[in-house]
Amino acid sequence: MANPTVKLLIVDDHPLFRQGVRWALSNEPGIQIVGEAGNGEEALQWLAKVDPSLEPNVMLVDLNLPGMSGLELTRQVRRQYASIAVVMLSMHESDEAAFNALRAGAAAYRSKDIKPAALADILRRVARGEYVINDVLTEEPRVASRILSQFRSLPEVQMVAEDLGLQIFTPLSEREIEVLERIAAGSSNKEIADALGISTQTVKNHISSILRKLSLNDRTQAVIFALRRGWIDTPQTIQPGELEA
Repeated sequence: MANPTVKLLIVDDHPLFRQGVRWALSNEPGIQIVGEAGNGEEALQWLAKVDPSLEPNVMLVDLNLPGMSGLELTRQVRRQYASIAVVMLSMHESDEAAFNALRAGAAAYRSKDIKPAALADILRRVARGEYVINDVLTEEPRVASRILSQFRSLPEVQMVAEDLGLQIFTPLSEREIEVLERIAAGSSNKEIADALGISTQTVKNHISSILRKLSLNDRTQAVIFALRRGWIDTPQTIQPGELEA
């Protein structure tokens, strides 16, 4: 299937940054910048009156917008415009900011020092419907556990099983369940490989197989799905204090 054209709305309060993004992406195929906004309110007004032919499928949002924050803008956009994916940028990448971006509904989170080619790749992936939240969520056990804990109680997660149509899925193998359990505990690919006595490439192959069978985009979604189905237990690494925001 061909990649959809990325129709991008840039939301940042610094005109020079917006201009820089335009310049950096000018030679990237399949990316069309359809509009700009200097703050959240302006972005929502723009979306409310934009011509349908220019409606974006991706928004690039600064975390620290004046007035309405990038997080609040993301929440509103995800409620009102479900087809628009949000890529959030901030000056400094951190696990706390990544966690908050994910909770708000962002599909990706990166720092502003990201290379243009890497940004273009993320924009294309989220336009395809992928979920590209920062790798820190799977590399940092504390953050991964915290996210899994809180997301298990969200209404959207409760609806996942019904939305995906469980009867069509191939049951996961015993080894794939083992891999999912260790992902849920916050283990990295190398840690999983060491624990199970397999190579990191084999771990990656198992993860790819899991995602293919479940028709999901990333490992965090797979763990949440498995938790909801009762295929794996709640990670023992999650402590009560970690449930507090």
